[in-house]
Amino acid sequence: MLAAVVVGSGIAAQQLSPGQTGLQLLENAAVTAAGLYVIILIFGPISGGHFNPVVSFVDAAFGGMRWREAVAYLPTQVSGCIGGAIIANVMFARAAVSISTKHRASGAHFLAEVVATLGLLLVIFALTRSDRAHHAPAAVGVYIGAAYWFTSSTSFANPAITIGRMFSNTFAGIAPSSAPLFIGGQIVGGIVSFATIKLLYPSITPIQAATVVLPHRDTNKPTSEPFEETR
Repeated sequence: MLAAVVVGSGIAAQQLSPGQTGLQLLENAAVTAAGLYVIILIFGPISGGHFNPVVSFVDAAFGGMRWREAVAYLPTQVSGCIGGAIIANVMFARAAVSISTKHRASGAHFLAEVVATLGLLLVIFALTRSDRAHHAPAAVGVYIGAAYWFTSSTSFANPAITIGRMFSNTFAGIAPSSAPLFIGGQIVGGIVSFATIKLLYPSITPIQAATVVLPHRDTNKPTSEPFEETR
């Protein structure tokens, strides 16, 4: 659903505001921010709102979820974003799959993705550490909407959505040749964010990490007990 929101709003922006790139970006950013807020509210109680592999793996590094869960989420996150891009294409009467030719790879884009991913993780874990995880849907949506504008890459900040956007040759697309650089920046951003979070919040606990992005396990259980599937 996330990719459908991002790609679909990009296509709509192209159709509604032809030739006005700034307005198209504004429309795409606004819809993405609002859509992300709603999607986290819908799916947060089920999966914790884990649509982003970098978020899942950093969460696992803090003990908020098991590594095997983070790995198991990965194919679902990627396939969901590919499916969402395809659905968006079809909704606007385009070919189901159209590989993007939009090249975005540059050193500036790499740095932008490091910064965008770092900022996203800091927002999420700052709320978790201060027991304000219930604000995550709004905070994450607003941050991504803003990061569309203050990063040169328009803040993909998510390897799964990067892969999904390869399958739509539209406003929000990215050429396959550019995707590895974006994903590399996102991975580096995740590593930097882990170190930064450890520095800023050295006392963060696995129980607190279990509320990323929204609570997704019984946080009243000792962390030494095996996680029981309740969903």
